[in-house]
Amino acid sequence: MAEKHRNPALTVDGVLIEDGKILLIRRGREPFKGRWALPGGFVEYGERVEDAVIREFREETGLETEIIRLVGVYSDPDRDPRGHTVSIVYILKRTGGELRVGDDASEARFFPINELPEMAFDHGKIIKEALG
Repeated sequence: MAEKHRNPALTVDGVLIEDGKILLIRRGREPFKGRWALPGGFVEYGERVEDAVIREFREETGLETEIIRLVGVYSDPDRDPRGHTVSIVYILKRTGGELRVGDDASEARFFPINELPEMAFDHGKIIKEALG
């Protein structure tokens, strides 16, 4: 009998910076309910990660975006208390839409990049690396 494999969940996160400020969402659900995070979420089966980050960003912020570049891949097994997740993170550019809260977010707003709130997951580390 074949052994069943357990695989990490695949997620995406988007980094949008405008006028020296970064867009964050306040999490409306656990884990880290009430803390700030990059907009993102789980990749759906059959979906390209590039499409997933644009979809998740739109669902959580109302903004249309396009990918500028890859920031990196974050795979620490302890980065999410729900279980092992691997996140692919992209720098995005706004192409349209109006900022509004949606999906898992309870609030969305821009923060000066040198005045970030307490972050969920490993998003503080990701932002530092994205800013280079």
